[in-house]
Amino acid sequence: MLQNKTENYKLAGLTEEEYKKILEDLGREPNPLELSMYGVLWSEHCSYKHTKKLLKYFPTEGERVVQGPGENAGVLDGGEGLGIVFKIESHNHPSAVEPYQGAATGVGGIVRDIFSMGARPVALLNSLRFGPLDKQRNRYLMTGVVKGIGDYGNCLGIPDVGGEVYFHPCYNENPLVNAMCLGLVQIDKIKKGVAQGVGNVVMLVGATTGRDGIKGASFASANLEEDNEDKRPSVQVGDPFMEKLLLEACMELVDNPYVVGVQDLGAAGLTSSACEMAARGGSGLELDLDKVHVREKDMSAMEIMLSESQERMLYVVEPQGVEEVKKVFRKWDLEAREIGKVTDSGKIEIYYQGKLEGSIPTKSIVDGVPLRNPLREKPKYIEEKGKETPKDLELNYNEVLRKLISDENICSRKWVYSCYDYMVGNNTVLRPGDTVGAVRIQGTTKAIGLTVDCNPLYPYLEPYHGGKMVVLESYRNLVAAGFQPLGITNCLNYPNPEEPENYYVLEQSIKGIAEACRELNTPVTGGNVSLYNQGVDTKIYPTPVIGMVGLIEDYNKCVTTSFKGEGEVIYLVGEIGDSLGGSIFYKKVYGVEGGKLPNVDLIKEKKLAKGILELVDKGLLSSATDISQGGLSIALLKCCIKGKVGAELILDSPDLNLELFAEGGGYLVSAKGELASQVEEYLTGAAIPWKRLGETKGDEILIKNRGERVVHLGLKEVAILWETALERMISGVR
Repeated sequence: MLQNKTENYKLAGLTEEEYKKILEDLGREPNPLELSMYGVLWSEHCSYKHTKKLLKYFPTEGERVVQGPGENAGVLDGGEGLGIVFKIESHNHPSAVEPYQGAATGVGGIVRDIFSMGARPVALLNSLRFGPLDKQRNRYLMTGVVKGIGDYGNCLGIPDVGGEVYFHPCYNENPLVNAMCLGLVQIDKIKKGVAQGVGNVVMLVGATTGRDGIKGASFASANLEEDNEDKRPSVQVGDPFMEKLLLEACMELVDNPYVVGVQDLGAAGLTSSACEMAARGGSGLELDLDKVHVREKDMSAMEIMLSESQERMLYVVEPQGVEEVKKVFRKWDLEAREIGKVTDSGKIEIYYQGKLEGSIPTKSIVDGVPLRNPLREKPKYIEEKGKETPKDLELNYNEVLRKLISDENICSRKWVYSCYDYMVGNNTVLRPGDTVGAVRIQGTTKAIGLTVDCNPLYPYLEPYHGGKMVVLESYRNLVAAGFQPLGITNCLNYPNPEEPENYYVLEQSIKGIAEACRELNTPVTGGNVSLYNQGVDTKIYPTPVIGMVGLIEDYNKCVTTSFKGEGEVIYLVGEIGDSLGGSIFYKKVYGVEGGKLPNVDLIKEKKLAKGILELVDKGLLSSATDISQGGLSIALLKCCIKGKVGAELILDSPDLNLELFAEGGGYLVSAKGELASQVEEYLTGAAIPWKRLGETKGDEILIKNRGERVVHLGLKEVAILWETALERMISGVR
C-alpha cells in the first residue's frame, strides 16, 4: 500500500517517515486535500522541523517581554501601558523568482503580522542580500526588490526608516529579502491568533481568494535548483491599496469586545491560519468553503485551502458581534464572509459543495511533524580559514581608503532609501543612513530605535563566536545613537540543513546568538527561519539577521553619526579588537576572506554601552558611531563626510593596520572642545578605555602615526566616491 502512495506523498513534499506518522494520526489514508494540507504545514517553512529544538536555546523571557515567540509578533513593554510590537520575516525564494512582487508581498505579510496583534504599524526596515552588481541579473534583482519594497510601503503610508544591503557572490542564486515591521498598541488591547469559544463564528475578510501563491510554503522549503521560471505561479501578487483598507478596518476593530482572535493569511493561506488558530485555542473548526469569496471560477477545495492570495485575514467573532464586524468592513469596502464556526472536535473539518472534504486533528497537523535531528560535522574550512593571514605589503593608505569607501558594502545606500518614504507620518526621529532608524511615540518625549544588521562573514568563519558578534553589531548601533537595547527578533537565513556541515554551522551560530542575548539582556521575542537558500552552484553564507529595538526617554538627546563642526575633540571609546580576521580590509586589500575573528567580552560590552548611554544622557557627545566594517578609519571618513568637515588624527600605534581597520568593537565619538574635560573625567572614573585621537578641522582628512603622515585625503574627493559608488554600480558602471 505504502509503495503505491509514494509518488503522492513525495509530490506533497513529505518523507516516508512523515507519511507513516500521518497514517498513525488519522488512522487511515489521507485524501489528496488532507495530504496537501499536511504537505504545506509540515514543510520546513511552516513547521521548523529542523530548527524547533535549536530555537529553545534562545532566551525568550525578560522583565519587558509581554509576548514572546508563538504569536504573530513579539511584544515588549514600552512603559505607561504601551506595547512595542515587532517582527522580521523572510521572502527570499519568491524574490529570487519575481523580485518586485516577492519583495512587495514580503512587506505586506510582515505588516499584517503587526496589525493582527491590534498594533498600528509605524515603521518598516529591510535587510537585503544580493550577488555582486557586476552581474546583470543581480542588478535586475536589486532594482526589482527595492522598487517592490518602496511601492508597497509608500502606498501604506508606513515610513521605511532603516535597513542594510550586503553583497557577496554566495547570494548570486539566492538573494535574501528580510522585512521588519514595528507597531504600537495599548497592552490591554493586544489581539492574538486564537480560536476559542464553541459556536463562535469564523470570518474570512479582505481580498478575494485566487490561485496565486499555491504551495508557496513548500516552494520556500526546497533548494532553488530547478528553472526559476517554472516557479512563477508560486509567487503571490500584492495590492497595497487593498492592504491599506484592511489595515484601517482592523484598527477600527481593536476595541471591539466581540472579536476573540485575529490571524493573517500568510504562508499556506487558509490552511495555516485556521489550523494554527484552532491549535492555540485547543479547539476545532468547521469550515464551509462554499462561503469563501473567490475571484476565479471552478476553484477546488485544495486550491482554496492552499491559496496564498494576499491581503486576507481570519477573524473569530462572537455571534452577537458578527453584524457589527461586517458593518466595519463594508465601511472600508471590504468583504467579510462567515465561513465557519468554532467546535470542540479538536479537528479541522472542511466542507465543500455539500461534502466533507477533509477532517484533520489540529494537534496533529500543527504540532505532529516528526522533528529532525540531522548529523552535524564541523566544516574543514573553519580551521583552514582561521589560519589564513596575508603577507605584509607596503601600503598606500590613501589608495586603500579610496578603495574601501567606494566598496559596495561600505558606500552610501542613498540610492536605496531614496526610493522609500521615510518621513510619512511625521514621527521619524532618525532617518535611514544613520546608525539606526527611530520613531517617536506620540504624546511623549520617548522614541524607539530600530536596526537590522548581520555581517555573514562572522558566523561563516567562526559560527559560535560569529553568532555573538552579529548580535553585538545591532546592539552597538542602538547604543551609539543613545538607545537602551531592549530585545530582538531574528531572521535565520541558512542553506540546506540536511547537509551535516550546514547544520553544524546553524546550531553553533544559534548558540552564540543565544549567549549574547542572555548576557546583554536582549531576549528574543520571535522571528523567522529560512532554510534551503541553496542553488545549483552556490549556497549562502549563514546570515542570521538581527532586528533589535531600543528605547530613549527623550528623543531630543539622540546622537547621530555626523561631526557637527570644527573644533570638536575626537575620541576612541572602548577597544578596537585584537585581530583583522574577517575584516573587509583583509578581503579587499589582500584577497583573504579569513583569519581569526577579534575576541569579544560581553561583560565589557555592557559596561561600555552603559558608559556611552550615560554620556548621551548627560548631553556631552556631539556625535557617535560604532566601529564596524572598515574599522576606525572608515568610521572617521563617514563622520567627516556626513558632517561636511575634515579631521586630523594623531596616532601612536605599533600596528597601524590593526588600529585603522580592525572590526572588533569600540565607538568613535566627538565632543565640543569645552566639554572634552567632562567626557574624559567621566570615562576615567568609570574605568572605560578611551583615547583622545584628534579634532575636527578644515576640509581635509589627515592621519599621522608616530610623526609620519599616513593619510591625506580631500573631503570632497572621498565624499563623491562614497556618495556615487552604488548608483554607478546599479547603472552597470564600475
